[in-house]
Amino acid sequence: MTDQQVRLGGPRVLVVDCRDSFVYTIVDYLASLGAAVTIRQADDIAVDELEAGDFDGVLLSPGPGAPAQAATSHAVIDRFAGVVPILGVCLGHQVIAEHYGGMVERAPQLRHGETSRIHHDGTGVFTGLDTPFTATRYHSLAVPEADLPECLRVTARSDSGVVMGITHRELPIEGVQFHPEAILSESGHDLFANWLAALAPSVAG
Repeated sequence: MTDQQVRLGGPRVLVVDCRDSFVYTIVDYLASLGAAVTIRQADDIAVDELEAGDFDGVLLSPGPGAPAQAATSHAVIDRFAGVVPILGVCLGHQVIAEHYGGMVERAPQLRHGETSRIHHDGTGVFTGLDTPFTATRYHSLAVPEADLPECLRVTARSDSGVVMGITHRELPIEGVQFHPEAILSESGHDLFANWLAALAPSVAG
């Protein structure tokens, strides 16, 4: 079973790696902000063996395919929702929406390496960030706002109104459709710092 550790100390973050090329950039960002990161491959996790007390937060990574195929990420939400904060990026964002009853459908336009302006409400991971800011998008699927369940609300949108961020109304669960870690994305470090600050305010920031 693969279990990689990156840097000791700081908030303990489990990164569920859905085999995406950006995962280790995300890990580098988190580690540079003081997190102790454990990386587990999504296809090599026995979710029932994960101990909630071992982690302060969980990040569901980007990856190929549709959220319906990301069974491990859904199982991780079942195990950790309401126990520790969860952040989903791209595919992880879509998994969160689908997990709570939302729809995921083909995006109005395919976005692979294109930048967009992100307009947000300044809450959660967006606290203190400029609005709009520029971020890079890599996705062919999107979460339609009209079908979002009552327990989730939109926190960010693109210029064209595509949902770029969601949060659970009662639980510390957030998702972002874009890639904060991409080189052309603005405010990526600050976004991840906001999330880590919710886990351990004395470490991140």
